Amino acid sequence: MIDIIRKTLLAGVGAAVVTREKVESALGEFVRQGKVSSAEAREMAGRIADEGRQEFDRMAGELDATLRSRLDGVDGLAQRRLEALEARVAALENAAAAVANREADALGEPLRD
Repeated sequence: MIDIIRKTLLAGVGAAVVTREKVESALGEFVRQGKVSSAEAREMAGRIADEGRQEFDRMAGELDATLRSRLDGVDGLAQRRLEALEARVAALENAAAAVANREADALGEPLRD
């Protein structure tokens, strides 16, 4: 599961790199056409990059919260199942000890713990 999440995040980063390249290409074309100045293009690129980082951080935070919530649920279920299994093992050990003690009593042997 962690591998899937890692690959998804890496795909997102790859998409961001491609998008950055496309933004730079488009802005470069606008500069060549004289639609914007180099300074304006740099400013736009900076704003776009900042917005992209903010969006990435927001999405990463949401993903982290969602994963933690889901994993906490899984951990809680696993803990309850472990406790139930431990209780069953203890009950079986007690039952086995009781049978062994009854057999020992029937044979006149000392009691076992």
